[in-house]
Amino acid sequence: MENKLMLMIPGPTPVPENVLLALAKHPIGHRSGEFIQIQADVTANLKWLYQTTNELLLLTASGTGTMEAGIINFFSPGDRVLVIHNGKFGERWALVSKAFGLDVVEVTAPWGQPINPADVQAALTADSAKAIKGVIITHSETSTGVINDLETINKHVKAHGALIIVDAVTSMGATNVPIDEWGLDVVCSGSQKGFMVPPGMGFVAVSAKAWEAYKTAKIPKFYLDLGKYRKDGAPFTPPVNLIFALQASLEMMKKEGLENIFARHHRHRDACRAAVKAMGLELYAPDGHGSPAITAVSTPAAEEIRKVMKKKYDIVLAGGQDHLSGQVFRIGHLGFVCDRDILSALAALEGTLAELGTGKSNGAGVAAAAQILSSK
Repeated sequence: MENKLMLMIPGPTPVPENVLLALAKHPIGHRSGEFIQIQADVTANLKWLYQTTNELLLLTASGTGTMEAGIINFFSPGDRVLVIHNGKFGERWALVSKAFGLDVVEVTAPWGQPINPADVQAALTADSAKAIKGVIITHSETSTGVINDLETINKHVKAHGALIIVDAVTSMGATNVPIDEWGLDVVCSGSQKGFMVPPGMGFVAVSAKAWEAYKTAKIPKFYLDLGKYRKDGAPFTPPVNLIFALQASLEMMKKEGLENIFARHHRHRDACRAAVKAMGLELYAPDGHGSPAITAVSTPAAEEIRKVMKKKYDIVLAGGQDHLSGQVFRIGHLGFVCDRDILSALAALEGTLAELGTGKSNGAGVAAAAQILSSK
């Protein structure tokens, strides 16, 4: 049947009907008073979601664009930064930092494992000269389904005095990231994840401490110069209709409430993980460190499973990246996803396992998920 495709990937994520309808509105001038008011409303609601009173800037960019902006606006060539990574996206921030001439020090963990906060503490403690100007970390590592202990790591960064730049692309809107309470300096995310909006926008929250660093930063920049956005709001033509859509999605999110949003994502993570175990498959992220946005499953049948899921059930799962290609499939459960979607996807997965003759397909997976969903 046409038009029944179900996205269960970590981005782009499903989009609600009223958000799609907002996209269909006639555009208005981005310098008009009406649009300026809409942008003010959207910014205020973004600050609510980000739990911050800091400057909140809207960019026409992907999550990678917001992270590049977060890196280049607060440092000068030759500055030393500590990049913490345990997956593809964390590694990307090291590459971006090097591309702009920063002196990169790295703290790593194997893909599929969380960063050990003690390793970060040791690296910062060893920096007695305070040469490290910033620490860059991915909170929820999209490539592996691992969530890092940002709160503890941030405490070590604060004790050192460096800026912290956070990739919250798949954690913002899926789990608690209290920016002001934790004192995070630069936090980046993208519209196509927990915000329930198509790709095209990125959001950057910037602390007062980071703005002080901005004053002396010398990396060349123009389009991603955050000072321009701070001054003018929309220094370049913004995606007007995406902002209409974002206004609608944020209204939905406020109606649901932060605690309920976070509880839903954690419930879906727990249901997926319980089901995967009951199906006899191997979770890639260890217990206690599973992302509330993505569940990664390790199996040599990953690509066969993805093919059958799409062809027979019109459900799209994400594949593995880089050396995990063909070894992992990833179930996205962030944004506009409900309990029914989780059960549907898991039932289809059991049907796929039965067809391929791998794993366990006796209904135990759906039963395990249903128990989690009915008890929380």
